[in-house]
Amino acid sequence: MAATEAGAPATETADGTPALRDRLVSALPADRVLGWIGPLLVTAFGAFLRFNRLSLPRALIFDETYYAKDAYSLLNFGVERNLASNANTLIQSGSTHIFASGGEYVVMPPLGKWLIAAGEWLFGLNSFGWRFSAAVFGSLAILLICRITRRMTRSTLLGCIAGLLMSLDGLEFVMSRTGLLDIFLMFFVLASFGCLVIDRDVSRARLAGAVAARGTSGVGPGIGIHWWRVAAGFFIGCACSCKWDAIWYLIAFTALSVAWDVGARRAAGIGHFWRGALARDGKWLPLTFGVLPLAVYITSWTGWFASSAGYDRNYATAQGIHTPVLSALYSLYEYHVQMLQFSVGLHTHHPYESQPWDWLVLSRPVAYYYSAPSSGAVCSVSPHCSQEVLAIGTPAIWWASIPALIFCLFWWLLHRDWRAGAVVLAVSAGWLTWFPFVSRTKFYYYATEFEPFLILAIVLCLGLIIGAARASAPRRSIGAAVGGAYLLVVLLNFVYLYPILAGKVIPYTAWLSRMWYHGWI
Repeated sequence: MAATEAGAPATETADGTPALRDRLVSALPADRVLGWIGPLLVTAFGAFLRFNRLSLPRALIFDETYYAKDAYSLLNFGVERNLASNANTLIQSGSTHIFASGGEYVVMPPLGKWLIAAGEWLFGLNSFGWRFSAAVFGSLAILLICRITRRMTRSTLLGCIAGLLMSLDGLEFVMSRTGLLDIFLMFFVLASFGCLVIDRDVSRARLAGAVAARGTSGVGPGIGIHWWRVAAGFFIGCACSCKWDAIWYLIAFTALSVAWDVGARRAAGIGHFWRGALARDGKWLPLTFGVLPLAVYITSWTGWFASSAGYDRNYATAQGIHTPVLSALYSLYEYHVQMLQFSVGLHTHHPYESQPWDWLVLSRPVAYYYSAPSSGAVCSVSPHCSQEVLAIGTPAIWWASIPALIFCLFWWLLHRDWRAGAVVLAVSAGWLTWFPFVSRTKFYYYATEFEPFLILAIVLCLGLIIGAARASAPRRSIGAAVGGAYLLVVLLNFVYLYPILAGKVIPYTAWLSRMWYHGWI
């Protein structure tokens, strides 16, 4: 599925059967240099879009009012401090003296805020500073999806198409230009997935070598620890340290690892492939997807541990527990109990809240910022103008992802294509897990975490439409024309929506023409 470039020919054994390594691991494209140049050029294009006019609007938009201030507090105190009642006014006037005494009660882990703080350390407490890191990580995510797609499809062309789609997706664009946590969550989830994809190739190649040396008897040979899986565990730990939503990906990626191990051992001819996968490979999973992510998560709270002013930092001491390490961990546990109760019990009505079944159809995006400048220096083109930052995906991408996901599901069921199955699982981990929490307040931008996998679903389908490298020239030409036409539609769709994604001042009539549905207002 979706392979459009021919790999190196498989070597053969004396009896004419493909060598085990070539059967387990298909060859990567031979264009190694182009395989980097193409994705880097696409990333540069996406980065330009994200950094251009990044500081506009020069205001705290939507939940930046929390995270920009918390990040600056982390930068100065190592923990989130309570804020002065007029903190917003002080920031607008250029003052950085925005804190009151005492630790602030926050319900999000600190890593994403530390990353926002890095931009504020470089550029100050201003709109460019608190959005800088989001733009960096949003741009790097484009490079990631290019390279991940290339490895999954063995096609540099499809890798670049995936990066181009992410560059032109409205939601990823807006989240890359806003000082919120979700872009970091998405990046680390995608990085973890990418490490698993690499591990699939590397571990299969190692298994082929081990089988050639030691045979397939019993549960088969072991291949040692999966180091790329260790990297995946580290990144999923980072994702959990940004937002707890990533816990579902930790579970999903653990299941995916087991499934790929079972498939590899079965393909290698090992009779007890289930037992072998669990005994030889699965024994490392408690370390890579248990101990390591937990250690990363706890480490992200270092500032809270080091300070005596963090919220609930001295809870254990007040309860009579004075053992240094145990006291700190117990205080952190109690704090997390409160965080969990708040997160699950959040039922406050919000005008932009939505349910997960609304997300793919884009029925209720989130207006991060809106103003209506009157005629004058700011609004010189019309008596009435609008300026908005609307967190909404590019419809040509999100609406196309619905049939693409359905197709990938059936393609996996019929052909057991691991790529289609992985994409469906990854989308399910970020999307379907919200369905049980109907009464909990939710927003469309929560979908940022699985947006890359929607793009992967589309690209896998485009690969089938374009056709394999061995297909006839007319077949490939028709497929390329269809794929090119789709990309043109995406580009035009993004260009049309760009003013309301990037906060440009436009005539009110032009703004209204972009409100295709009453739920967008």
